[in-house]
Amino acid sequence: MFYDTDGNHHGLAHDPFKAIVAPRPIGWIGSKGRDGSINLSPYSFFNAVSDRPKIVMFSSSGRKDSLRNVEETGCFTTSFAGYDLAAQINASSVAVPYGVDEFALAGLTAIQGQLVDAPYVGEALAALECRVTEIHQLKTLTGDKAEAYAVFGQVVGIHIQEKAIRDGRFAADLNRPLARLGYMDFGDVSETFELLRPVRPGFSR
Repeated sequence: MFYDTDGNHHGLAHDPFKAIVAPRPIGWIGSKGRDGSINLSPYSFFNAVSDRPKIVMFSSSGRKDSLRNVEETGCFTTSFAGYDLAAQINASSVAVPYGVDEFALAGLTAIQGQLVDAPYVGEALAALECRVTEIHQLKTLTGDKAEAYAVFGQVVGIHIQEKAIRDGRFAADLNRPLARLGYMDFGDVSETFELLRPVRPGFSR
């Protein structure tokens, strides 16, 4: 099958786009507003986009509370979204008025960042403290503004629980990162395998 996305006439029961671009890591974004209120929300448009320096990005579909907070304070955290906290991650996605504490709603501990003025999930196996480097409202092919905002943050601090480390590694099969799939589907990493990058004889980089 083939269809153009202007018409989006795929003929399926549900739009398959996000099921094709999967799995996607979940950015569990913690932030604080200028008024002191705290927020915790999961974002499935999230990933690491640079290693030197370490930069992560999450995209907000519309002007949500996390976006408002990072615009006001210039920082955020992202807590590791693992299988063990799947119910709490889902609970923190509830739509509530600005200022309502999703940490409390989900029964989680909000820990103040050491280097940024934003909270992270105390129960999470790892967390990143980030300072905002850029915020972009995305554009369409015609140059019109899209209803999506990409927030980039440089990682300035990393928290890891000791139990998440095995043989000197933050082990995926041990920690079972949760992934967003299409529709209402989620998955987790419970098995891993290793592939070494091939090297062409006589060629190095």
